[in-house]
Amino acid sequence: MIEVTGQVTAVRRTVGERVLEAGTARTATVGQVYDTGVEDLWDAVTNPERIPRWFLPISGDLRLGGRYQFEGNAGGTIERCDPPKSFFATWEYGGQVSWIEVRLAPEPDGRTRFELEHIAHVGDDIWNQFGPGAVGIGWDQGLLGLALHLATGKSAPDEVGPDWSLTDEGKEFTRQSGEAWYAAHVASGADGPTARACADRTIAAYTGETE
Repeated sequence: MIEVTGQVTAVRRTVGERVLEAGTARTATVGQVYDTGVEDLWDAVTNPERIPRWFLPISGDLRLGGRYQFEGNAGGTIERCDPPKSFFATWEYGGQVSWIEVRLAPEPDGRTRFELEHIAHVGDDIWNQFGPGAVGIGWDQGLLGLALHLATGKSAPDEVGPDWSLTDEGKEFTRQSGEAWYAAHVASGADGPTARACADRTIAAYTGETE
């Protein structure tokens, strides 16, 4: 059984903007502190043998300039890499290109902070329909998998894979994640009713439930 509320509240979420060469992009950032050292966390998020234990099977050349591909999901190019601190890569899916930046930082107590920033040029029509939760809920699921893997060493997808997301527990996780992204959206300066409508639509899309 997953401690849904504990995991959702352990994650820090922010919504903002970032200026790229192609113009200003929207950002959704997730962060969580894990009870492990920087080197181990770096290995967990870059080692092709460990990544499937908390996220998805991956193939490709996982080094600077290399191409990667997640099974049934996004692929891209690793554009910057500074082990064991950070990497920056394109995130290519459905004909669209966005970017992710992963940052690791040691905490004073020996734990390590993980941050992932998803950067995308999103039009107002899509943003005003679904908001940051459209990608944020998916990354929350990833951080849950990473937390379980680091805590047990086991393969988290065996416990919280696609089938789990359709269980009552999985849907509750999605609802709480969606509510947390609603709060982050409002905190970024978004209009409350607009953010509320975005969150409701996104939660419904993930859970398959309608009002």
